[in-house]
Amino acid sequence: MQDIDLVNRYRFPRHVILDIVSKVDEYVARPTRRVHAIPTYIQVLVTLRYVAKADFFSEVGDLHSISRSSVCRIIHNVCYAINATIDNIDFPERVCEMRSIKTDFHQIAYIPNCIGAVDGTLIPIKGMTGPEEFAYVCRKNFHALNIQAVADANMRFLHINARYPGSTHDAYVLTNSGLPDRVQSLPEGGWLLGDSGYPLRTWLLIPYQSPSNRREEKFNDSHGKTRVVVERAFGVLKARFRCLHQSGGVLPFSPFKCSRIIETCFRLHNIALKGKIPLQDRGRVVNYHQNMLFGDNAPVLANQTREQVASLL
Repeated sequence: MQDIDLVNRYRFPRHVILDIVSKVDEYVARPTRRVHAIPTYIQVLVTLRYVAKADFFSEVGDLHSISRSSVCRIIHNVCYAINATIDNIDFPERVCEMRSIKTDFHQIAYIPNCIGAVDGTLIPIKGMTGPEEFAYVCRKNFHALNIQAVADANMRFLHINARYPGSTHDAYVLTNSGLPDRVQSLPEGGWLLGDSGYPLRTWLLIPYQSPSNRREEKFNDSHGKTRVVVERAFGVLKARFRCLHQSGGVLPFSPFKCSRIIETCFRLHNIALKGKIPLQDRGRVVNYHQNMLFGDNAPVLANQTREQVASLL
Protein backbone atom coordinates (compact mmCIF):
# COMPACT_ATOMS: atom_id res chain seq x y z
CA MET A 1 0.00 0.00 0.00
CA GLN A 2 0.98 3.60 -0.53
CA ASP A 3 1.18 5.86 2.52
CA ILE A 4 -2.08 7.59 1.60
CA ASP A 5 -3.86 4.22 1.63
CA LEU A 6 -2.31 3.30 4.97
CA VAL A 7 -3.41 6.61 6.48
CA ASN A 8 -6.95 6.05 5.20
CA ARG A 9 -7.12 2.58 6.74
CA TYR A 10 -4.82 2.76 9.77
CA ARG A 11 -4.39 6.54 10.35
CA PHE A 12 -0.59 6.38 10.04
CA PRO A 13 1.96 6.11 7.20
CA ARG A 14 4.41 3.25 6.89
CA HIS A 15 7.36 4.72 8.80
CA VAL A 16 5.20 5.55 11.85
CA ILE A 17 3.62 2.08 11.90
CA LEU A 18 7.07 0.45 11.71
CA ASP A 19 8.27 2.68 14.55
CA ILE A 20 5.34 1.56 16.72
CA VAL A 21 6.07 -2.07 15.80
CA SER A 22 9.70 -1.74 16.92
CA LYS A 23 8.68 -0.23 20.25
CA VAL A 24 6.03 -2.78 21.23
CA ASP A 25 7.72 -5.88 19.81
CA GLU A 26 9.26 -7.02 23.10
CA TYR A 27 5.84 -6.83 24.78
CA VAL A 28 3.67 -8.60 22.20
CA ALA A 29 5.99 -10.97 20.31
CA ARG A 30 5.50 -14.64 21.20
CA PRO A 31 8.87 -16.36 21.88
CA THR A 32 7.85 -19.80 20.69
CA ARG A 33 8.41 -22.04 17.67
CA ARG A 34 5.77 -24.62 18.48
CA VAL A 35 2.96 -22.66 16.83
CA HIS A 36 2.60 -20.10 14.09
CA ALA A 37 2.54 -16.97 16.27
CA ILE A 38 0.91 -13.82 14.89
CA PRO A 39 3.68 -11.37 13.88
CA THR A 40 4.02 -8.10 15.76
CA TYR A 41 3.26 -5.99 12.69
CA ILE A 42 -0.04 -7.81 12.17
CA GLN A 43 -0.96 -7.22 15.81
CA VAL A 44 -0.21 -3.50 15.49
CA LEU A 45 -2.21 -3.23 12.25
CA VAL A 46 -5.17 -5.00 13.85
CA THR A 47 -5.14 -2.57 16.78
CA LEU A 48 -4.77 0.52 14.61
CA ARG A 49 -7.58 -0.66 12.35
CA TYR A 50 -9.92 -1.15 15.30
CA VAL A 51 -9.27 2.22 16.97
CA ALA A 52 -9.47 4.01 13.61
CA LYS A 53 -12.66 2.45 12.26
CA ALA A 54 -14.31 0.70 15.25
CA ASP A 55 -15.03 -2.29 12.98
CA PHE A 56 -16.55 -5.52 14.24
CA PHE A 57 -13.95 -7.97 15.49
CA SER A 58 -14.97 -10.44 12.80
CA GLU A 59 -14.34 -7.87 10.04
CA VAL A 60 -10.97 -6.86 11.46
CA GLY A 61 -10.04 -10.53 11.77
CA ASP A 62 -11.13 -11.37 8.21
CA LEU A 63 -9.13 -8.42 6.86
CA HIS A 64 -5.94 -9.69 8.55
CA SER A 65 -6.68 -13.45 8.31
CA ILE A 66 -6.95 -14.11 12.04
CA SER A 67 -9.76 -15.23 14.33
CA ARG A 68 -12.21 -13.01 16.16
CA SER A 69 -10.91 -14.11 19.56
CA SER A 70 -7.36 -13.29 18.50
CA VAL A 71 -8.45 -9.76 17.55
CA CYS A 72 -9.90 -9.15 21.01
CA ARG A 73 -6.80 -10.44 22.75
CA ILE A 74 -4.41 -8.56 20.45
CA ILE A 75 -6.12 -5.19 20.95
CA HIS A 76 -5.61 -5.24 24.69
CA ASN A 77 -2.03 -6.53 24.49
CA VAL A 78 -0.95 -3.91 21.97
CA CYS A 79 -2.71 -1.08 23.81
CA TYR A 80 -0.92 -2.09 27.01
CA ALA A 81 2.39 -2.13 25.13
CA ILE A 82 1.82 1.28 23.53
CA ASN A 83 0.95 2.86 26.87
CA ALA A 84 4.03 1.31 28.45
CA THR A 85 6.51 2.31 25.74
CA ILE A 86 5.26 5.60 24.28
CA ASP A 87 5.50 8.31 26.93
CA ASN A 88 4.32 11.46 25.12
CA ILE A 89 1.65 12.89 27.43
CA ASP A 90 3.11 15.27 29.98
CA PHE A 91 3.96 18.91 30.56
CA PRO A 92 7.41 19.89 29.25
CA GLU A 93 10.17 19.98 31.84
CA ARG A 94 12.28 22.60 30.05
CA VAL A 95 11.52 26.25 30.73
CA CYS A 96 11.95 27.22 27.08
CA GLU A 97 9.28 24.72 26.02
CA MET A 98 6.83 26.01 28.64
CA ARG A 99 7.44 29.56 27.44
CA SER A 100 6.71 28.45 23.88
CA ILE A 101 3.34 27.04 25.02
CA LYS A 102 2.52 30.31 26.79
CA THR A 103 3.43 32.30 23.67
CA ASP A 104 1.19 30.14 21.48
CA PHE A 105 -1.75 30.66 23.83
CA HIS A 106 -1.09 34.41 24.09
CA GLN A 107 -1.27 34.74 20.32
CA ILE A 108 -4.84 33.40 20.29
CA ALA A 109 -6.58 36.04 22.41
CA TYR A 110 -3.83 37.74 24.47
CA ILE A 111 -4.31 35.80 27.72
CA PRO A 112 -0.86 35.73 29.38
CA ASN A 113 0.92 32.92 31.22
CA CYS A 114 -1.51 30.21 30.06
CA ILE A 115 -0.05 26.70 30.05
CA GLY A 116 -3.06 24.67 28.96
CA ALA A 117 -6.82 24.31 28.56
CA VAL A 118 -8.63 21.66 30.60
CA ASP A 119 -11.96 20.03 29.86
CA GLY A 120 -13.81 16.73 30.06
CA THR A 121 -15.43 14.57 27.43
CA LEU A 122 -17.67 11.50 27.59
CA ILE A 123 -16.58 8.31 25.84
CA PRO A 124 -19.44 5.79 25.38
CA ILE A 125 -18.86 2.26 26.68
CA LYS A 126 -20.89 -0.95 26.86
CA GLY A 127 -23.72 -1.09 29.36
CA MET A 128 -23.34 -3.33 32.37
CA THR A 129 -25.18 -4.74 35.33
CA GLY A 130 -24.38 -4.77 39.01
CA PRO A 131 -24.24 -2.33 41.92
CA GLU A 132 -21.85 0.07 40.12
CA GLU A 133 -23.89 0.26 36.92
CA PHE A 134 -25.66 3.52 37.79
CA ALA A 135 -22.34 5.36 38.27
CA TYR A 136 -21.48 4.95 34.58
CA VAL A 137 -24.75 6.45 33.28
CA CYS A 138 -23.99 10.05 32.36
CA ARG A 139 -26.34 13.03 32.07
CA LYS A 140 -26.89 12.17 28.40
CA ASN A 141 -28.37 8.86 29.61
CA PHE A 142 -25.78 6.46 28.19
CA HIS A 143 -22.95 4.50 29.78
CA ALA A 144 -19.67 6.36 29.54
CA LEU A 145 -16.33 7.26 31.04
CA ASN A 146 -15.66 10.89 31.90
CA ILE A 147 -12.22 11.70 30.46
CA GLN A 148 -10.36 14.76 31.71
CA ALA A 149 -7.59 16.17 29.51
CA VAL A 150 -5.35 19.21 29.18
CA ALA A 151 -4.36 20.43 25.71
CA ASP A 152 -1.90 23.05 24.52
CA ALA A 153 -2.55 25.64 21.82
CA ASN A 154 -1.62 23.11 19.10
CA MET A 155 -4.12 20.52 20.36
CA ARG A 156 -1.42 18.29 21.82
CA PHE A 157 -2.54 16.58 25.01
CA LEU A 158 -0.40 17.29 28.07
CA HIS A 159 -2.37 15.39 30.70
CA ILE A 160 -5.22 12.87 30.78
CA ASN A 161 -7.25 11.04 33.38
CA ALA A 162 -9.42 8.19 32.09
CA ARG A 163 -10.44 6.44 35.30
CA TYR A 164 -13.78 7.93 36.33
CA PRO A 165 -17.37 6.89 35.47
CA GLY A 166 -19.58 9.05 33.30
CA SER A 167 -21.67 10.43 36.18
CA THR A 168 -18.63 11.90 37.96
CA HIS A 169 -18.52 15.69 38.13
CA ASP A 170 -15.62 17.39 36.35
CA ALA A 171 -14.58 19.16 39.55
CA TYR A 172 -14.30 15.85 41.41
CA VAL A 173 -12.17 14.35 38.63
CA LEU A 174 -9.92 17.41 38.75
CA THR A 175 -9.44 17.27 42.51
CA ASN A 176 -8.55 13.58 42.51
CA SER A 177 -6.48 13.45 39.33
CA GLY A 178 -3.12 14.73 40.55
CA LEU A 179 -3.35 17.59 38.06
CA PRO A 180 -3.39 20.38 40.70
CA ASP A 181 -0.08 19.25 42.19
CA ARG A 182 1.45 18.76 38.74
CA VAL A 183 0.52 22.25 37.56
CA GLN A 184 1.69 23.97 40.72
CA SER A 185 5.06 22.19 40.53
CA LEU A 186 5.85 23.46 37.02
CA PRO A 187 8.80 25.84 36.60
CA GLU A 188 7.80 29.53 36.39
CA GLY A 189 4.17 28.66 37.16
CA GLY A 190 1.18 29.48 34.99
CA TRP A 191 -2.50 28.67 34.89
CA LEU A 192 -4.98 26.48 33.12
CA LEU A 193 -8.21 27.65 31.53
CA GLY A 194 -11.39 25.76 32.36
CA ASP A 195 -15.12 26.21 31.92
CA SER A 196 -17.68 26.91 34.64
CA GLY A 197 -17.74 23.26 35.63
CA TYR A 198 -14.47 23.80 37.48
CA PRO A 199 -13.66 25.84 40.61
CA LEU A 200 -11.74 29.10 40.38
CA ARG A 201 -8.21 28.73 41.69
CA THR A 202 -4.95 30.65 41.43
CA TRP A 203 -3.75 28.10 38.87
CA LEU A 204 -7.13 27.57 37.15
CA LEU A 205 -9.07 30.46 35.62
CA ILE A 206 -12.74 30.12 34.72
CA PRO A 207 -15.04 32.72 33.11
CA TYR A 208 -17.19 35.15 35.08
CA GLN A 209 -20.61 33.56 35.51
CA SER A 210 -22.37 36.95 35.48
CA PRO A 211 -20.09 39.60 33.94
CA SER A 212 -21.03 43.04 35.21
CA ASN A 213 -18.83 45.31 33.09
CA ARG A 214 -17.01 45.51 29.79
CA ARG A 215 -13.71 44.30 31.28
CA GLU A 216 -15.28 41.09 32.54
CA GLU A 217 -17.08 40.54 29.23
CA LYS A 218 -13.81 40.98 27.36
CA PHE A 219 -12.12 38.48 29.66
CA ASN A 220 -14.89 35.92 29.02
CA ASP A 221 -14.56 36.47 25.28
CA SER A 222 -10.78 35.98 25.31
CA HIS A 223 -11.13 33.05 27.70
CA GLY A 224 -13.61 31.30 25.41
CA LYS A 225 -11.52 31.82 22.27
CA THR A 226 -8.47 30.38 24.02
CA ARG A 227 -10.07 27.50 25.90
CA VAL A 228 -11.84 26.17 22.81
CA VAL A 229 -8.60 24.52 21.67
CA VAL A 230 -9.23 21.60 24.03
CA GLU A 231 -12.70 21.06 22.54
CA ARG A 232 -11.19 21.14 19.06
CA ALA A 233 -8.59 18.63 20.24
CA PHE A 234 -11.36 16.28 21.39
CA GLY A 235 -13.08 16.68 18.03
CA VAL A 236 -9.92 15.81 16.09
CA LEU A 237 -9.23 12.87 18.43
CA LYS A 238 -12.69 11.37 17.90
CA ALA A 239 -12.66 12.02 14.16
CA ARG A 240 -9.33 10.21 13.82
CA PHE A 241 -10.24 7.33 16.16
CA ARG A 242 -13.88 6.44 15.63
CA CYS A 243 -13.89 3.86 18.42
CA LEU A 244 -14.21 6.82 20.82
CA HIS A 245 -17.32 8.28 19.18
CA GLN A 246 -20.90 7.06 19.11
CA SER A 247 -20.80 6.92 15.31
CA GLY A 248 -18.46 3.95 15.78
CA GLY A 249 -20.66 2.29 18.38
CA VAL A 250 -19.36 1.88 21.93
CA LEU A 251 -16.26 0.33 23.45
CA PRO A 252 -17.49 -3.23 24.23
CA PHE A 253 -15.16 -3.93 27.15
CA SER A 254 -14.97 -3.54 30.90
CA PRO A 255 -14.34 0.03 32.15
CA PHE A 256 -10.71 -0.79 32.97
CA LYS A 257 -9.99 -2.11 29.47
CA CYS A 258 -11.89 0.80 27.91
CA SER A 259 -9.70 3.19 29.87
CA ARG A 260 -6.58 1.52 28.47
CA ILE A 261 -7.80 1.84 24.88
CA ILE A 262 -8.77 5.48 25.41
CA GLU A 263 -5.31 6.28 26.76
CA THR A 264 -3.78 4.59 23.71
CA CYS A 265 -5.81 6.79 21.38
CA PHE A 266 -4.60 9.92 23.18
CA ARG A 267 -0.98 8.82 22.77
CA LEU A 268 -1.52 8.00 19.10
CA HIS A 269 -3.16 11.41 18.63
CA ASN A 270 0.01 13.12 19.88
CA ILE A 271 2.10 11.00 17.51
CA ALA A 272 -0.13 12.06 14.61
CA LEU A 273 0.21 15.73 15.52
CA LYS A 274 3.98 15.51 15.84
CA GLY A 275 4.21 13.82 12.44
CA LYS A 276 1.73 16.29 10.90
CA ILE A 277 -0.33 13.39 9.60
CA PRO A 278 -3.43 14.70 7.81
CA LEU A 279 -6.87 13.97 9.20
CA GLN A 280 -8.76 12.07 6.53
CA ASP A 281 -12.23 12.05 8.11
CA ARG A 282 -13.21 15.69 8.54
CA GLY A 283 -16.87 15.16 9.35
CA ARG A 284 -18.27 17.12 12.28
CA VAL A 285 -17.93 15.31 15.59
CA VAL A 286 -20.04 16.24 18.60
CA ASN A 287 -18.12 16.50 21.87
CA TYR A 288 -20.32 15.08 24.62
CA HIS A 289 -19.60 16.86 27.87
CA GLN A 290 -21.06 17.05 31.35
CA ASN A 291 -21.27 20.88 31.25
CA MET A 292 -22.56 21.32 34.82
CA LEU A 293 -21.89 24.54 36.71
CA PHE A 294 -19.73 24.36 39.80
CA GLY A 295 -20.29 26.93 42.50
CA ASP A 296 -18.06 27.47 45.51
CA ASN A 297 -16.46 30.29 47.44
CA ALA A 298 -13.31 30.90 45.46
CA PRO A 299 -10.19 31.93 47.41
CA VAL A 300 -9.56 35.68 47.54
CA LEU A 301 -6.19 35.24 45.85
CA ALA A 302 -7.82 33.35 42.97
CA ASN A 303 -10.28 36.19 42.38
CA GLN A 304 -7.42 38.67 42.48
CA THR A 305 -5.49 36.66 39.92
CA ARG A 306 -8.43 36.64 37.54
CA GLU A 307 -8.96 40.36 38.05
CA GLN A 308 -5.30 41.04 37.24
CA VAL A 309 -5.49 38.99 34.04
CA ALA A 310 -8.75 40.70 33.01
CA SER A 311 -7.14 44.13 33.51
CA LEU A 312 -4.41 43.23 31.01
CA LEU A 313 -6.78 42.45 28.15
